[in-house]
Amino acid sequence: MRLISICPSNTELLAYLGLTDQLVGLDDFSDWPLSVQHLPRLGPDLSIDIDALEALEPDLVLASLSVPGMEKNVNELIARGIPHLVLDPQSLNDIAEDLLTTGNACGISSHAEVVAAAYTSFIDDMKKRAKTVQKFPELYWEWWPKPIFTPGQVNWLTEVSEISGGHNVFRDMNSANIQTDWDDVMGRNPDYILLAWVGIAQAKVNTKVVSKRPGFNTLTDEQKSNIHIMEEELYCRPSPRLLEGALKLANILHPEVYGDLELPLWITKAK
Repeated sequence: MRLISICPSNTELLAYLGLTDQLVGLDDFSDWPLSVQHLPRLGPDLSIDIDALEALEPDLVLASLSVPGMEKNVNELIARGIPHLVLDPQSLNDIAEDLLTTGNACGISSHAEVVAAAYTSFIDDMKKRAKTVQKFPELYWEWWPKPIFTPGQVNWLTEVSEISGGHNVFRDMNSANIQTDWDDVMGRNPDYILLAWVGIAQAKVNTKVVSKRPGFNTLTDEQKSNIHIMEEELYCRPSPRLLEGALKLANILHPEVYGDLELPLWITKAK
């Protein structure tokens, strides 16, 4: 098949299914895996060049509503009669279902079942270890610094926090994304401050943005030492790579519990 992915999480999903050799085009922000970086680029994920996409004669285009604004591209695909699959993962289980759905659409149902089972098994292993954790630290995730955006209850990072032995401090908010302020964050007294700014490379995230905020000096020395810059690509995209992020987080929080846990072979092969 001739496949096109128009957002990073879908490209990563295809990588885990072993379908990158069938990709013929990508959005501008798909930066992983390295093996597909030579492919034609079709523009930013919110503004895909549909003419260029159509010229590549795809058998299937993968879009995702997890990217706000993707509807514009989907409407164009519909209008032109271009075969496409629209995913909308909001949870770890949704990603498992997307592995199966995509595998079925690409004619590799049996293989997709194996990959999805391994993905789910790894999550179950992390959940079992989380049950042995004595104290779950409170985690504040920052998706954007000004205005402040953070994930709420119905977000994969709340699940990632839980299986890693932590609690999202905004787990009481029944929303996927929340705009809030620093006073609210401080009032929740997080043990860890985790910065994963959407669309910003890890090297460009500056912790001084946080340390200059009002009241920062009232935090304990331990809280101040627990500010971590987290890879945007491991925490902000709803793809199987979230498991890599979860294991990294777990080893920050509880290395004594998760230190001997290794990513399954199907994950390492995808790289």
